[in-house]
Amino acid sequence: MGLRVAFFGQAPFGRDALVRVLEAGHDVVGVYAPPEGKRPDPLAEEAQKRGLPLFRHRRFRRKGEAIPELVEEHRALGAELNLLAFVTVILPPEIVDAPPRGSLCFHPSLLPKFRGGNALAWQIMQGETEAGVTVFQPDAGVDTGPIVVQKGPVPIGPEDTSASLYFDKLYPLGLDAIAEAVTAVAEGTARFETQDESQASHQGLVDDATARLDFSRPAAELDRWIRGCDPQPGAWAELDGTPVRLFGARLEADRGGAPGEILALEEGRLFLAAPGGSVSVAKVRIGAGPKQPAAEAELAPGARLA
Repeated sequence: MGLRVAFFGQAPFGRDALVRVLEAGHDVVGVYAPPEGKRPDPLAEEAQKRGLPLFRHRRFRRKGEAIPELVEEHRALGAELNLLAFVTVILPPEIVDAPPRGSLCFHPSLLPKFRGGNALAWQIMQGETEAGVTVFQPDAGVDTGPIVVQKGPVPIGPEDTSASLYFDKLYPLGLDAIAEAVTAVAEGTARFETQDESQASHQGLVDDATARLDFSRPAAELDRWIRGCDPQPGAWAELDGTPVRLFGARLEADRGGAPGEILALEEGRLFLAAPGGSVSVAKVRIGAGPKQPAAEAELAPGARLA
């Protein structure tokens, strides 16, 4: 039996999740996508192409309270289920709890581990060797509601970045998990498993302060930090007061040198000294300039990042 679904999301993942829901025979009564920006949003484009009601709000709260007209707009859709496929705005409980079947939300980790808005980055930064995805029923906490579907684990490789972990491994798992969870709710077979708080962890957002590299840390940790912050915001250090962001990291053998010292440029990769090893990177961004191959950057051996 198909459900009347209010769909919240963005980006290619939101678009592809929307298509899966429609192909499963559900009636999407409204699509909520981000406001128009410099680049077209793939979810909004798909909704327009299919003639679905499209809503584009920057926020759903005002001074901490639900915006009444948006609550009424959502209520008028008559949704039986909310689906939050890739959502960065905070929805008020007046919307989350309104449908008779409640809401389902996607998260790119095996909850209760790695709650929070930058789960992809932290799994790499903290040295996890496996990852997965969860679809859960949101409650008043941050990623704390009962679990409906989990898929994984999949390995986190030694050169995985946040981007490769997401697009190559968790993206397809996430689409399958969403489709399975919506079907289970529609058929009345969904089991809502309480999260084990003894296994819970929560990490904050990865901002520029978090992405700052400390070359007194071991090479293995620096490698994970660069990969976790790749592509955003880009792990960084300074060279003569100018920020240098590093991308495409790989842990290498110890080559000596002072921590942060540029050791060599070989096969298009820039090698940096670090305690207990070295780290090579494929691309850099110097100051406000563009991201560029390390071979094209004006970074000479002997210079030192700090």
